[in-house]
This record gives sequence, structure tokens and C-alpha cells, in this order.
Amino acid sequence: MLEIKNLTKQFDGQMIINDFSMIVPDQSITAIVGPSGAGKTTLLRCITGLVKPDSGQFLWQNQIFDPTDHHSQNAIIGSVFQDFQLFPNLTVLKNITLAPTLVHHESLELVTQKAERLLIRLGLGEQKNLYPYQLSGGQKQRVAIVRALAMNPKILCYDEPTSALDPGLRDEVADVILDLQTSGMTQIVVTHDIDFAQKIANKMIQVTALKR
Repeated sequence: MLEIKNLTKQFDGQMIINDFSMIVPDQSITAIVGPSGAGKTTLLRCITGLVKPDSGQFLWQNQIFDPTDHHSQNAIIGSVFQDFQLFPNLTVLKNITLAPTLVHHESLELVTQKAERLLIRLGLGEQKNLYPYQLSGGQKQRVAIVRALAMNPKILCYDEPTSALDPGLRDEVADVILDLQTSGMTQIVVTHDIDFAQKIANKMIQVTALKR
């Protein structure tokens, strides 16, 4: 279980998140829903350690942790970015294996084996030697998910996972997220797409709650 306690964040004197708390149960999908500019992405960036909050605590299984410690072997949070952030000069497989070998110093052979298993699971086994420009938007999204999973996170966070996709690919992304839940992955999804959120989420949080 992830617990966020009394989180506060300001930018240039403007309160974005005010004394916000929430609990994310294990193996659940929590959707944070609201329009652009309402604070939901700031919350996600605090959870993933990309932004340091002004105050508040993060607990995983009742133990305090620091989301900004991305170099820990036991890092809790994984991120799937809105624009995928794949390296254009690397193949799909190298995009996935780079971080585990450089950051966690894992064996390239073992990381490659795991990456190939994940790619097959997400229907990308035949794309492992392609470059990002050769992939569709939906394929890039799934590669980004595999890359995050390769870092062995306990929780996977998504920033607007359908915003860069054609409407017809929303169901494909939803199926991937729901499938990961069946294997035990806890997930947090930030989205402005309430229909998508209703399809995947066990719990929905409206962004107006961030400023209560």
C-alpha cells in the first residue's frame, strides 16, 4: 500500500497542492482525473520524484521512502511519460535494457532476457530490433511501459497515457493496464479522459481535492 500524507506544493507563491493525503491499495488502479492545469500532473511528478514537495510524507507498506531516490536498487515508483521519451537512436530492446544496466548495474544478459519476455507479453516481440520512428503510437506507449517495468517498480505511474494516441488505441492501452493489474501491479493514472478512467480504475480522485 502506498500512502501519501499531508502533501503540499507551491510554485511562485501559488498553492498547487494543499495538505493532500491519499491511499493507493496494493494491486489497484487509481485514476487522478481533471482538466489540464488543475494540479494532477504536479501530484504525479511529486509521487514519481521528479518534483520535490514542500512538505509531506510518502510511505510504502508503512515504511517512509523518498521518491527522488531513483538510484536505489529498491526504487518504488516507475514512470510512463506522456511523450514516451524513447531514445530515437536506440532500438526498442536497447531502450529497455539501458537503465537497468547503467543504474542498477544488472547483468545485460539477464536484463535482455527479461526485456524480451516483457515485449512478448505486450505483443512486441517482433519489434525488439526496430527504432522508435518505425513504431506506431500504441507500440511506443507499450515500449515505454516495458521500459518502466524493466526497472522492477512496485508502483507504475502514467501521465496522460492516451493523450498522444488516436481514439481507437485507447482500448489497447486500457487492456495493457488491466492486464498488468491481474499480475499484481499497483498503478496510478493521471488523465483528463474520464471515460478512460472509468474503464480502468478501481478508485477515482477528482483534482479539486488537491486544493482542499
